Amino acid sequence: MPGPNVPFPPMEALLVEKLPEGERWQYEPKWDGFRGVLENDGGELALWSRNERPLLRYFPELRKLGDLLPPHSALDGEIVIELDGRLEFDAMQNRLHPAESRIRKLSAETPARYIVFDILLWNGEPIHERPLAERRKELERLAKGFSLSPISKDPKLAQQWLERLEMIGLDGVIAKRVDLPYKPGARDAVSKVKHHRTCDCVIVGYRTSGTKVASLLLGLYRDDGTLDFVGHTSGIAGPLQGQLQKMLPPLLKVDQHIEQEWGRTPEGGSRWSQGKDLPWHEIRPEIVCEVRFDKMEQERFRHGTRFLRFRPDKDPKQCTWEQVKPTPKPGDPRLDDLLAGKLG
Repeated sequence: MPGPNVPFPPMEALLVEKLPEGERWQYEPKWDGFRGVLENDGGELALWSRNERPLLRYFPELRKLGDLLPPHSALDGEIVIELDGRLEFDAMQNRLHPAESRIRKLSAETPARYIVFDILLWNGEPIHERPLAERRKELERLAKGFSLSPISKDPKLAQQWLERLEMIGLDGVIAKRVDLPYKPGARDAVSKVKHHRTCDCVIVGYRTSGTKVASLLLGLYRDDGTLDFVGHTSGIAGPLQGQLQKMLPPLLKVDQHIEQEWGRTPEGGSRWSQGKDLPWHEIRPEIVCEVRFDKMEQERFRHGTRFLRFRPDKDPKQCTWEQVKPTPKPGDPRLDDLLAGKLG
């Protein structure tokens, strides 16, 4: 585990709907990778996850950073993988592999990089006790050779980041209090705003809890007409609960001979199972709804989505992958441009 002088666990961020503004706030892009505290404890390099999991085994290419970090020093940052100018979280997940040979192969094919956004210790000095404004100056002065996360005091630029940087795989914007010290495990010094998007999905099934509809299963069509399960809604209550209890049962696929070209189905094996024999009910894909989501991961919504409204004006076949996989265009931002301060 981290050495006794390293403040741990890392600071957390409070999810808010709107970026806070004022002189006390500093803005940074929200990196989409694995949080990591890089520590040199008397010559022994370590990289710790937020739950004290050692990560260097999975990212051996980052060991070279030990040459840049003096003994009894620690930095806070994010491990990311870039492919074709954008961050790829799926490639990060692939690294958590038990076979060392597989890890070595991937580290050569898709090398990770470490983006630093805070300094905790340096040569034993507890810089984490100082306000962020001072810590940032020390980070820029001392952490030579590291990739530093860009910062801004301009809320307009932060809003621009929020709107533009999805194309390179970033996950939103972080706002930090410049007048506060580093607060291990706390959320009162950091806020985050995520870039939420909407998508029209066809409802392909639902899960029940007792007599209630607990969640809706969502699908998107491929170009060849096959249907993929992509995630589920969360939090169904109020008038929507009663409406769904009337709408969904008549669409149950009681005739198992009805043909449906399926691509990926929930949980692979049993089409509608999710571990502990939770009741899933497949329905005919006839209802379209609009949902809000933040990120895709391994071609599924990373978190439960929020139901927004029904879309009776949309044909189910219009619920395609094109909505969530925008085609990059010339002039779109690239990761190196952001790190070089060329955006905004």
